[in-house]
Amino acid sequence: MRFLFSDDVRRDPYPWYAELRRASPVLRDPRTGTWMVFDYHGVRRALDDHDAFGSDVSAAGYGNLGWFIFFDPPRHTKMRALISRAFTPRTVAGLEPRVREIARGLLDTTAGRDAFDVVGDFAVPLPLMVIAELLGAPADDWSRFRRWSDVILELALTLQGGAEAQHAVAAFTAVRAEMARYLAELLDVRRDAPRDDLLSRLLAAEVDGSRLSDGEILAFFQLLLLAGHETTTNLIGNAVISFAEHPEQLARLRADPTLLPSAVEEVLRYRSPVQAVFRVTRRDVTLGGHAIPARSLVLAMIGSANRDPSRFPAPDAFDVARAPNAHVAFGHGIHFCLGAPLSRLEARVALGELLARTETIALADDQPWEPRAAFHVHGATRLPIHVTPRSASATTQGSANTNTVGDPTCSLTNRPDGRPEATATYCLPSTA
Repeated sequence: MRFLFSDDVRRDPYPWYAELRRASPVLRDPRTGTWMVFDYHGVRRALDDHDAFGSDVSAAGYGNLGWFIFFDPPRHTKMRALISRAFTPRTVAGLEPRVREIARGLLDTTAGRDAFDVVGDFAVPLPLMVIAELLGAPADDWSRFRRWSDVILELALTLQGGAEAQHAVAAFTAVRAEMARYLAELLDVRRDAPRDDLLSRLLAAEVDGSRLSDGEILAFFQLLLLAGHETTTNLIGNAVISFAEHPEQLARLRADPTLLPSAVEEVLRYRSPVQAVFRVTRRDVTLGGHAIPARSLVLAMIGSANRDPSRFPAPDAFDVARAPNAHVAFGHGIHFCLGAPLSRLEARVALGELLARTETIALADDQPWEPRAAFHVHGATRLPIHVTPRSASATTQGSANTNTVGDPTCSLTNRPDGRPEATATYCLPSTA
């Protein structure tokens, strides 16, 4: 498992995944006792079979952050229902004009430059500014949110143990206290004068007479910062890497902008922003010919499952028109990512605006890009790119096209048969 923490593997884990899938799709790390599942069938079962695989990592001896993604039914069902009432499809669908405005404003700051950091200048601030506005916080607070999110992400280092783990826990403890003070002030204001924002809706959300406590809202705030920013940031950055490495696919997309939604889905499969999720066996389980004891920590390797040749023809080929594309980049089952519609929206808008303004996109140099700190996510910390800007008239026409061609008020979801399906709104998955 130490290999997961090396920069080379986190930049390109796929040859390693392929070797392990062939040799043993289920593998136990002798140092930590963690079981890793690499094949599509095994990962889908770990995500779907809630009788055998739970999400409460405290059952395996790890601390519980209070995030509802680490809850099992019935507590998870109730918490997700409460949060879903504040995070509605109408809320997400209504964000598109503002997301586009933010994306254009960020790209305006790069105008006249033939090179910029597409992660630091664009992919990081975009989702954080959206989150700030969702909460009703000042948009300028996004840089503070980024610092908090980075500290939360480094909790993944606790799996390594030693001094790094101790430092990560201490840093998170300090940030948690800082976030609690910040959130308490916002909640006090919303109680006195509710607004049309996410915090006000979280305070008002009620299921069976229950409402969220301040501590539960703080836990969701932490999760929203990390998942809501990290996934979209890496999705945008990974798309640019994929386009730069496969110029023929980028040319295909430019020639047919209606492929943009399916291109986003292919990036999600090909370079999944989240590479692994934790599960805990609730009983003794047999998987891939291995007997896994109850209360064992399991890593469902999503990034590997999405390159499994038993499920995806030519899995190592990047195909912007791939269909069907039944990837599990956002998970599956009752824990399917609640923010998936928003992440898809942000990526589609961001990439559409970037392509509308550029004739060419290429990585700025041949140096290996620096991966994010945590082993379970996949993306660049920085990504300098060279671009050839479009003419002003072409940019205006391109931006107009992204509003109409291939850019309706809908998102792609995966149907049970795996085929992409357009929906009338950015529908959230069922909480049942």
